[in-house]
Amino acid sequence: MEQPIGLELRLNLSFAAAPDTVTGTRSKEGLGVLTRIDVPAAFEDRLGKDFRPFVILGACNPPPAHAALSGDARAGLFLPCNVVAEQRQDGVWASPVNPELMPGVGSLALTPELRRVASDARARFEHAASSLQQA
Repeated sequence: MEQPIGLELRLNLSFAAAPDTVTGTRSKEGLGVLTRIDVPAAFEDRLGKDFRPFVILGACNPPPAHAALSGDARAGLFLPCNVVAEQRQDGVWASPVNPELMPGVGSLALTPELRRVASDARARFEHAASSLQQA
């Protein structure tokens, strides 16, 4: 059975509150947000084009990231794990990536250590996702 690339969560809050709420729930799971990309601002600045409210948050948990990078430096190609917050016609959505898919992409070997790190990250993302749905 094919795994989804990420979870899709409809949020019961405004888009303005979504990035900080997502960041807060990630923090409770030990996932710090290292990067925040304001996609509409980037598109306006670089392309002169409008885009709907859309933020990409790069989340990372230092202990598993250290373990993954120590096992295979190419794991850095998949870090941090992204979470998208976006405004759609039907509401505000958050979509964290499925970390279990990332180490299996391309030629990066899915070692037992990387499998454990990805499984742990997915469990943390799912727990944070359930907190988000209650927000």
